[in-house]
Amino acid sequence: MKSMKELVASHPFAVGLNEEHLALVAACAKNVSLEAGAMLCVEGASADTFYLLRRGHVSIQVHQAGHGSIVIETVGPGDVVGWSWLVPPYRWTFDARVLQPVGALAIDGACLRAKSLEDPALGFALLSRVTQDLLERLQATRMRLLDLYGRTT
Repeated sequence: MKSMKELVASHPFAVGLNEEHLALVAACAKNVSLEAGAMLCVEGASADTFYLLRRGHVSIQVHQAGHGSIVIETVGPGDVVGWSWLVPPYRWTFDARVLQPVGALAIDGACLRAKSLEDPALGFALLSRVTQDLLERLQATRMRLLDLYGRTT
């Protein structure tokens, strides 16, 4: 059976983290399993956790007045769900619903923020990863918008 540190180290989010930082992240992590239909995040609720997906798929959804929830992205193994734990007021800005049974590492955001304040190099390493992930998701959203609304000439 793998240790929590080994599980964290095996996720793409952790690639390049040094041993000390892996141990700090692992100290804030727990292994979770969720069934289809479960909610990882609910828009407006307190954001205190983020998830490193190991198996299964999750839909990221936003609410549109008069239309209900709209899926903006589906993520799966190797992806990360939830960055709202990083930015005050620590509230989710979307819903995340489990589509297929999910195995994930749930990382306690408050724990990781505290460790990052104690070790600014850890904070920088995490912020670098978050920024890269956000950039990739923004680019993917841009491409989807071009597919939906782009004009061909």
